[in-house]
Amino acid sequence: MDSRDVEQLVTALRNAARQMAARRSMRDLEQTLGQIVTSAVETVPGVDDGSVSMTRDGRVETRNPTSETIRKLDETQSELGEGPCLSALTEPPLGGVVVAQNFAGADAQRWPHFASHAVGAGYRGLLSIQLSANGGPRAALNLYAHEADAFDEHSRATAGLFGVQAALLLYGADTAVHLQRAVDSRDVIGQAKGILMERFSLDAEGAFRCWSSPPRRPTSSSPPSRSGSPPRSPTAGRET
Repeated sequence: MDSRDVEQLVTALRNAARQMAARRSMRDLEQTLGQIVTSAVETVPGVDDGSVSMTRDGRVETRNPTSETIRKLDETQSELGEGPCLSALTEPPLGGVVVAQNFAGADAQRWPHFASHAVGAGYRGLLSIQLSANGGPRAALNLYAHEADAFDEHSRATAGLFGVQAALLLYGADTAVHLQRAVDSRDVIGQAKGILMERFSLDAEGAFRCWSSPPRRPTSSSPPSRSGSPPRSPTAGRET
């Protein structure tokens, strides 16, 4: 790679980073995934379409495909248990980039069951880049090409470095989602404590202890239940 290629690579990555940072809030994981796919297709030379594969509850899901054909190809890899995207998720090379240059050629031997599906759908090449950071979601960016041998050294280097950027952004978005859930849970707990404190004249500690304790069979001396109603007297409703 000569100095001109390096300059073009740096410019492309700067533009991609600026687009991903400016257009989407990190609090929205789906929008972040969509922007990663859009920016990658626009940035990496030779790419025609793309998607993101993520693992959830032991299953591989396709997120933000650029077309229904790409969704079906991703799902086919999951059903067959083979393909570049699965390799990037489960057995990525050191650089994190899995390359298929020609599904109608040598790569048909590496992925014999999936290759015919890709060729039948009009795609000869596929780059899959691991996007997983330590502690973050397991994901891979899938970049499809109609032409064989579309991914030269420049394309592979751009995809690999783009994947590093995207992995950090994805990790940040996933962390932001979990933090927002924690904040929402805290707000709910605070509201519940406030109701208990006002209704039953409890202090903050007593209200939290009442809210968080497991339900008990009410007695005359029991604290208010988590349903918000004070306990009934043992003689309530008894006929005299």
